[in-house]
Amino acid sequence: MAKVARLYYERAKTQTEIAARLDLSQASVSRLLKRARDVGMVRTLVTIPENLHADLEEALQDRYHLKQAIVADVPHDRSEDILRGIGAAAAYYVETTLHPNEVVGISSWSVSLLNMVDHMQPVRNVPGTTVLQILGGIGNPTAEVHANHLVTRLARLINAEPHMLPAGGVVGSARSKQVLLEDPYVRSAVEMFDKVTLALVGVGAVRPSELLASSGNAFSEAELLSLEQAGAVGDICVHFFDSNGVPLQNSVHDRVFGMSLEQIRKVPRSVAVAGGQHKLPALRGCLRGGLVNVLVTDCFTAQAILTSNE
Repeated sequence: MAKVARLYYERAKTQTEIAARLDLSQASVSRLLKRARDVGMVRTLVTIPENLHADLEEALQDRYHLKQAIVADVPHDRSEDILRGIGAAAAYYVETTLHPNEVVGISSWSVSLLNMVDHMQPVRNVPGTTVLQILGGIGNPTAEVHANHLVTRLARLINAEPHMLPAGGVVGSARSKQVLLEDPYVRSAVEMFDKVTLALVGVGAVRPSELLASSGNAFSEAELLSLEQAGAVGDICVHFFDSNGVPLQNSVHDRVFGMSLEQIRKVPRSVAVAGGQHKLPALRGCLRGGLVNVLVTDCFTAQAILTSNE
């Protein structure tokens, strides 16, 4: 047993090589290796590099029942470091887990997702993949470039067919939304929401980011105050939720042209890419409500989520 264990673990011999050398069957070698582990002759030690945060990832997964948590190591709790770190981590996650024939939904107006796409490398072994815009991307022409960039660049990187949602993220009224749904291109994109297998979304605070505000797809100050009074702590695809992740149903909700929170919750892999102290209430609400099942964040935000009062 000791000879088999040393040859296998210390000298990196295969079970077949050990069997030939010691005149044993391969089945006997396998049994001896198992027995060596059982009796404590062999002990496995996993050494985690300093820049990985497996403990934080496992804690987040256990507390919020996530499929996976990915915690990026960043040097400072600064916006530019966080965006760079979570963008690179999310890019690697997508590159290494994408499957053929996926319908990848991606939200508009997210700086975190822009960083993700900018860090991605081409993926060529995923035939039949589609990239779908799941939040309206029409708005201020200057900012609209970012929304189009997200969808078209991601589609090019994974050699996929892009499907745009030719509507604003926030329209003037519920009636306007119904009129837009009569457009065949808009209706075609909306009908694909339930087919999304991988959703990539940002998590926003109640107050819009600079990119969202400049796009013209944000609400008025009076509407934002009303949302805060109703208990809103954040949004996904401009659909707002409270501190327990419960969607807020109001007149504002009826004007949003994007995948609903309930639809996102049902996606096999719904991935939130977000970080920063200002997003802590939104991230906690999102996680409590089970709105996503994969989280990509940074080490400072992860620690703050776990140590905050629940």
